[in-house]
Amino acid sequence: MSSRINQPSNQIKLTNVSLVRLKKGKKRFEIACYKNKILEWRQGIETDIDEVLQIPNVFLNVSKGQTAPKEDLAKAFGKDKPTNDIILEILNKGEIQVGEKERAAQLDRVHNEVISIVASKLVDPRTKRVYTTGMIEKALDMLSSAAHQQQGDKSATASGTGTPATTEDGEAGKPRAKEHTWTGVVTTKSAKSQALEAMKALIAHQPIPVSRARMRLRVTCSTNVLKQSVKAPKSAEGDGDQKAAPGTVKDKILSYIEQVEAQDVLGSEWEVVGFVEPGAFKALSDFLGNETRGQGRVEVLDMAVTHED
Repeated sequence: MSSRINQPSNQIKLTNVSLVRLKKGKKRFEIACYKNKILEWRQGIETDIDEVLQIPNVFLNVSKGQTAPKEDLAKAFGKDKPTNDIILEILNKGEIQVGEKERAAQLDRVHNEVISIVASKLVDPRTKRVYTTGMIEKALDMLSSAAHQQQGDKSATASGTGTPATTEDGEAGKPRAKEHTWTGVVTTKSAKSQALEAMKALIAHQPIPVSRARMRLRVTCSTNVLKQSVKAPKSAEGDGDQKAAPGTVKDKILSYIEQVEAQDVLGSEWEVVGFVEPGAFKALSDFLGNETRGQGRVEVLDMAVTHED
């Protein structure tokens, strides 16, 4: 009776390992990679696959050293697909498996980055002063708690234990208009995109008074076109009470500027410096491009004007 002897050659040393897992068909396949190298590979920073893979094999279970049988690979990936191509597919499309400590650290990094971005872009609308990161964090926690509470209420309603959902007007049976919600940071989205979501939620729900920090712009335009009339857009039926659109190019430009800091005529050019909501910047730029035929331009002096103590 013979017994299998585990020689060093067929033992796997799981040091500094990160797994990439891909479900194909009814089986999950894994490859063993070095930590930090997977993301570098996917970002195109690392191009040598030997620097990424710990072992150039496909496994059913890396931690048990269980390699994937050829029949399983052929059934899942195709009969004639080389092992190298299978490894590349798993590496590029698979889900990166990380430990609890690493996941918590990654989440913490993204969380801090999101809070930092939001704190730099929002201000108290009354004082124009920035909030501390601690205040922003508390405000987002409030929104997250409210969102989770709302989800719980919806689940209760769906199971028949809650009251029917109502609209803004309190009418039962009709869903509310979609609102910006914040349920917390995740590691599957970029910090920048999540910061944008967080800002929209804070502005929509106002757990603390917030508004986007305004942009400071300089608009210059030839005096020849300032008095030209601007065609008002056709209003929809029933909009008779709508405000009339500004009549001239100058009026229209000033309608985008929330607060004028200075304006002057320099030779044949009129110049105005002022503050604009970030959402109005594109519309102002488009207007200048379309209406002034190159005789008007806008220059950003400050992307986000804030006041700090």
